[in-house]
Amino acid sequence: MSRKSSAGVSSSVAGAAAVVALIVGLLIGGIGLGPILSPAQTITQTRTVATTVTAGGATVTQTVQQTVTTTVTAAGGLSGEVTIGTLLCLSAVLSSYAENERVAMDLAAREVNDFLQRAGAGFRIRMIHEDTACNPATAEEKVRSFNARGVKLIVGPMTSAEIRQIKSYVDANKILIISQSSTAPDLKIPNDFVYRFTTADDIQGPIGPRLAKLLGITHFLYVWRGDAWGDGLHTVSTAEANRLGLNLVFELRYAPDKTEFSAEVSQLNAKVTELINQGVSPDKIMVEIVGFDEVVAFLSAANDYPNLKRIKWFGSDGTAVTAAIFQDPAATSFAEQVKWINPLFFATTPDRKARVDAEVLRVLGRSPPDAYSYAAYSAVWAYALALMATQKYDAEAVRAVLPTIASDFLNLKLDDAGDLPYSDYILWVVKTVNGQPRWVEAGRYVYATGTFEWAEGFTP
Repeated sequence: MSRKSSAGVSSSVAGAAAVVALIVGLLIGGIGLGPILSPAQTITQTRTVATTVTAGGATVTQTVQQTVTTTVTAAGGLSGEVTIGTLLCLSAVLSSYAENERVAMDLAAREVNDFLQRAGAGFRIRMIHEDTACNPATAEEKVRSFNARGVKLIVGPMTSAEIRQIKSYVDANKILIISQSSTAPDLKIPNDFVYRFTTADDIQGPIGPRLAKLLGITHFLYVWRGDAWGDGLHTVSTAEANRLGLNLVFELRYAPDKTEFSAEVSQLNAKVTELINQGVSPDKIMVEIVGFDEVVAFLSAANDYPNLKRIKWFGSDGTAVTAAIFQDPAATSFAEQVKWINPLFFATTPDRKARVDAEVLRVLGRSPPDAYSYAAYSAVWAYALALMATQKYDAEAVRAVLPTIASDFLNLKLDDAGDLPYSDYILWVVKTVNGQPRWVEAGRYVYATGTFEWAEGFTP
């Protein structure tokens, strides 16, 4: 049996899952649960039974009514407080994403505990958030610490570089990971302890080159963050660019800890200026830049070069809807002027999205959150429902039912490697609305057809 298959789940677990299905259907469907899921219910039954009585040598059969009172508890097994750990980049690049996702997971935890109380479950969940600063070594240190404390269920880490660092350890120690945002294609590995509630970059990677081809781009330039994620996306994207016949005329890989880009932007400008001087029209040139919040500094520096404002720009899910850009007016202005398009996967339900959006706006005062917030929210629910089904805090048992939980109750159908196999992508741009810059939806990349749909009034 594949470890990432729900086949072979015991009949007792399957039965528990059926109960979960009923309860979740009521909860997610928005039906008031009320007394249906009260912690304990008393059922009174009256039944008629026959008794035989012998008196004075004669046998007489009588019928009598008996009242039987039974107290039924909706759920049992696990008891007390169980811990779900998280690994978030709270103090480094991706910090705005991490803040969104922490809010989303705390919301999910409150909803879960309310749900468990009404279901009569004997356990509650507790979230422990740990900061990795997107550092792979720190992520491993935090995972080892979790393991020492008996924490075997973790949401995160956020980056593929961190996943790569901790993978052998979590597999060896049977620690279950659900990453909300790791997307490197080389981490699509069946039978391990790493799940990813997002699509890998073999889906995202071709989008930029395909848009370039649609727009008539002939010369393609690529700048990327040199880590597991950036390297993987670069490989997929440039392969697609070559397949489509684009001229890949410039490639620049920068160190993950890079924060100042004056030299790199100067190199890029020199190449773009050279192409324009050779007669290449600016509207035939596109730069795809792949990175995290450090890209804001790159765009800020690019704002000083007129030729870089004349060409097309494309980003990635590492910068889509990042709040960091609005802290730099030059970067914000540049992004809006060049219509910098950033793709971000989209896989959630309208009600789930509305709840998370409202909570992030309430707590952090910003909207919209990144789509990985929805994935993080779903991961907490997935763990809770799996624990309810298995009734034990055991990573292997949870892993056995996780694909079914994700598919049937959370609308997240996973592939054999535990990833989402595909998704549409929302295309985000910076635009000033009512005097304030914000991220708005410019369109959508439709995976099934490989086509682009644009919002009314937007021209790429």
